[in-house]
Amino acid sequence: MRPCRTAEADVGLRYFFTDADGTGGRLKLTPDDFVVDEIQDGPPEVPGGKYVVATVTVRNWETNRLIRVMSRVLGISRDVIGFAGTKDKRAVTSQLMSFRTSRERLAKLDLNDVALSDAYVANRPITIGDLVGNSFKITVREPDVPDVAPAVDEIGCMLREAGGFPNYFGVQRFGSARPITHRIGEAIVRGDFEGAVNLYLTDPSEFEADEVSEAREALSAMGGDFSDAPEMPKTMGFESAMVNHLRANPGDWAGAIGSLPNNLQMMFVHAYQSKIFNEILSKRMELGLPLKTPVEGDTVIPSDARGVPSHVEPVTVTKRNRDLVMRQFRLGRAHVAAPLFGSESEFSGGEMGEIERSVIGAEGLERRDFLVPALPRCSSRGSFREIFSPVKGLSWESRGDSYVVSFSLPKGNYATCLMREFMKSDMHLY
Repeated sequence: MRPCRTAEADVGLRYFFTDADGTGGRLKLTPDDFVVDEIQDGPPEVPGGKYVVATVTVRNWETNRLIRVMSRVLGISRDVIGFAGTKDKRAVTSQLMSFRTSRERLAKLDLNDVALSDAYVANRPITIGDLVGNSFKITVREPDVPDVAPAVDEIGCMLREAGGFPNYFGVQRFGSARPITHRIGEAIVRGDFEGAVNLYLTDPSEFEADEVSEAREALSAMGGDFSDAPEMPKTMGFESAMVNHLRANPGDWAGAIGSLPNNLQMMFVHAYQSKIFNEILSKRMELGLPLKTPVEGDTVIPSDARGVPSHVEPVTVTKRNRDLVMRQFRLGRAHVAAPLFGSESEFSGGEMGEIERSVIGAEGLERRDFLVPALPRCSSRGSFREIFSPVKGLSWESRGDSYVVSFSLPKGNYATCLMREFMKSDMHLY
């Protein structure tokens, strides 16, 4: 383990699991450098079903924008297009999606860098979480070390021996180039809807295009009165939706947030919960508590029949049940978990409970803060997340001035959190 000295520490990723120098380098110089294939768990085929399910392969498409464009082209509501999870934009990704439309209409969908295959009909749609995991093939370019092979071999062997890595939420959760999603979520939780809107509209990033930075500067100068807001770049579609709402409804800051897609609204508070989770996990690592096995007081979650962690049946480890819990761990059927703090969260016992209370106390939070009546989709009862991510099929190959890493992860676990162990680069390079 070694401390993280980059901006990742600001979103709670305070440590690296591997105590070895990284290679440096960059991800996603081209979309083809980041290939993601969903390990699918879709609905069964049912002749005459109401939904068409298909594998959708895209290159360099942001998920929300893809859904918006497909709904317009197909002439259906975005609410009847289902998917299991958002994917990286700058990547080549394949995933199941469902559509409440006919196979004939879907077959006519013609968008650049979008391909549909293996269509069938089912009686239920794809919903968030309908996947087992994802497989990755990731290329790292422009490493900082002259001979990359020994460094990659050393770190790869460490991770393979450990069987995984700390299950942090990765930088994409917060915005790797513009890490403000968690700050917007915090403002919402604290009831500062105006502050949340202003952050989303006006907070700049050095990594954005000049026209976007200029638009944010212009919006900032308006002081909250957007009646004469200029037309914004096409890439600022969500900002435009907010501004249009405020133009028609001055001062309705909650309504402006509510004008965004449902999953984007939820993402703000989830990102703040994620930052808190990262801080809890970092504190556990700092104190030297194990990640793969429990100690007394830990919260443990079981796996379901597919091997997927079930977050709805937590168990607290006690002296009485410790032997039984350890047997489940030896069989790979249980995971140590930490809270995604919300309105119905309960603290763990023992040392982990002390860690959780100290982090939540430092944030000045109470459970009721996560009830947001003005924005119901931003409310969160809380949940749990496993603190250690297993990795399967980990392999690597050096290719002169680049290298490729292949592996599979359970759903919800971040490939960048594995790659940061290899690279140890600045946050925006992921």
